[in-house]
Amino acid sequence: MTASGITAQSTPARRGKSGSISRDRRWALRWSYFFLALFAIFFLMPPLYMLITALKTSAEISAAINPWWVYHPTLGNFLELLSSPQYLIFFRNSALVSLIVVAVTMLISVPAAFALARMRFWGSVALATGVFLTYLIPETLLFIPLFKMFALFNEWTDIQLINRWWVLLLLYPTLTVPFCTWIMIGYFASIPKELDEAAIIDGASWFQTLTRIFIPVALPGLIAATIFAFTVSWAQFLYPLVFTTSTDQLVLPVGIITSLIKGDVFNWGQIMTGALLGAAPPLIIYAFLMDYYIAGLTAGATKG
Repeated sequence: MTASGITAQSTPARRGKSGSISRDRRWALRWSYFFLALFAIFFLMPPLYMLITALKTSAEISAAINPWWVYHPTLGNFLELLSSPQYLIFFRNSALVSLIVVAVTMLISVPAAFALARMRFWGSVALATGVFLTYLIPETLLFIPLFKMFALFNEWTDIQLINRWWVLLLLYPTLTVPFCTWIMIGYFASIPKELDEAAIIDGASWFQTLTRIFIPVALPGLIAATIFAFTVSWAQFLYPLVFTTSTDQLVLPVGIITSLIKGDVFNWGQIMTGALLGAAPPLIIYAFLMDYYIAGLTAGATKG
């Protein structure tokens, strides 16, 4: 058989194979877009319904008409809520608690993660594992012992911790510090050891190595840990529900529920408005820093 005959026979085979691959890719893309559309519909329907309800009056919400359409849109719910001193107190308390908890979490978790990841000592691996395992304990099991501890502390010292917004500054780090430390351990472990070895040879201390080398290099991990700490602090519901009761001590998630639900009367327009406004700060943060968040979580999950 001639060379031209071999070429003529092999060309259709290659075309058929490439055509099959392209058909498989097309079907894979179609299925991908199908499931992506289902995912988007499933997760976007609740916030869309919240927005539609927030734009309605109480009379239109109560009327038996299409719940997915706004016949008489209004911004009254937004204006009334934003002009409410009570809501502004809730927002202020949430902002103060979240920002302070983020600062405390970073001040604890970054040095702890650096020590566990780079300054090897006896029991460091077991301690790092234990730090992460503490995060797996749900707060639904912790709030009763914590409540009893605070009550006992009040008996011994006559210092009231319950029903103070700043008590959340003691509670939230129990949720944020373990996970943020675990993220940073993974990120610090992914940094080449030659960097800290070279810094130590040049006479740098461990603190200088952390602040001048590791923190700039591990910036995506720091951003991921910061976003996580802020989100947990901003959206936490159980602890503020249990440990704060007065209106001026409540944070946003609990304040919206307790102030806008009176008996069996639900002010759905303002409830949805408050939920949307409460979700805005984390949403804005994720929109601008999502790439850093994903990079930090990926490094923390695969290294260490």
